[in-house]
Amino acid sequence: MEKYFVKKIENKKDIEVEVPGSKSITNRALLLAAMGNKKCRLKGVLFSDDSRAFLDCIKELGFDISVNEEEKTVDVVGTGGKIKNNNATINVRSAGTAARFLTVFLAVAGGDYILNSSEQMKRRPMAELIEALRNLGVSIKCIEKEGHFPFEIHSTGLKKSEVVIDTTKSSQYASALMMASAASNGMKIAMTGDRTNGAYIKITERMMEQFGINFNRDGDVCTVYSDSFGIHEYQIEPDASAACYFYAMAPLLKVKVTVKNLYMDSMQGDMQFVKVMERLGCKINETPNGVEIDGGNLDDYEGIDIRMKDFSDQTMTMAVVAAFAKTQTVIRDVGHIRLQESDRVAAIVNELTKMGAGASFVEQNGKTNIVINPAPIHPCEIETYEDHRVAMAFTLPGLVIDGFVIDNPMCCRKTFENYYEIIDEITK
Repeated sequence: MEKYFVKKIENKKDIEVEVPGSKSITNRALLLAAMGNKKCRLKGVLFSDDSRAFLDCIKELGFDISVNEEEKTVDVVGTGGKIKNNNATINVRSAGTAARFLTVFLAVAGGDYILNSSEQMKRRPMAELIEALRNLGVSIKCIEKEGHFPFEIHSTGLKKSEVVIDTTKSSQYASALMMASAASNGMKIAMTGDRTNGAYIKITERMMEQFGINFNRDGDVCTVYSDSFGIHEYQIEPDASAACYFYAMAPLLKVKVTVKNLYMDSMQGDMQFVKVMERLGCKINETPNGVEIDGGNLDDYEGIDIRMKDFSDQTMTMAVVAAFAKTQTVIRDVGHIRLQESDRVAAIVNELTKMGAGASFVEQNGKTNIVINPAPIHPCEIETYEDHRVAMAFTLPGLVIDGFVIDNPMCCRKTFENYYEIIDEITK
């Protein structure tokens, strides 16, 4: 499908959907299960471009895995931190989690590896993590551009037990070091930057606890101890990031939206978006089926001033919702999203401007803020920049105003293969 023609919803009705498993939890679970010392069944697994990239990599490294996509399960035989095929070439494709997590795991386990990636991943930052591993005694040779994929790793294990890592560009660096250190002789990880307590690091800590890894967090220092760990079964939560595209329909369409099996006690940071919908005037209910957001009695809503650094995957979703508000919205402190699958700040400004909204970004005290001023919206063709989140978020205006077209919609396969099948069901 080269283009998707969004259908305006004419007959508004309550929406109930089921979304895939969490990408962030799936790929952490795959790594932790492989590193553990038990056979582990992962349930509720996300199957998407990113998770398949991770699965293909660990298969190439010699791990014994069994996949059942219909039942959404993966069985992984843990090897206690060892890698059977320690002279391998892997391709992480465009999966940032696979790129960061496996780089550190290979360095910890030791061996000789070549790591390739997609052109998109080659543009994403890796320099801080590469430098940290070099400081730990690992030989890393960048093949094309220094600080970026592709590269070679030659390692006989880590030579030091302390490391400093900056979380500013990606908290995945810290998560990778925290998890993989359990397969080493232990590690003291000092985190710097402004995301040392970010939502994704909190997911990592929660999952390390669930898998039985012994560690201590003291301020910005995490000390991971080397010991045996592993569990036999792990249930992956539905993806809160995926859920937010549907939750945004509550204020946009003035309807009630329920995402099945997703609850407020979820460990995922994007659940903060639910509270944002409440700020707009929606009612939040936790039902036996899952969290429900009710926009049915909502009149036009005011814009808001919001800091989204800790759940920045929803910046584009919020920007679309803001375009339909009565007053200005300011989204603060999201400069790091310029370094993700696309320059997401530029994508927001470009596509909102194209559809008629006033949109700009400002640099203020070293922070990037996006300013959105509502104006009459008109349909247009949305460029997606090979970015799944652009495609999914900018589909939403087409549910309100007829005539929107999404170019290259299937880039959504990175995390949500059947997104447009669900949209088709909603718009019937």
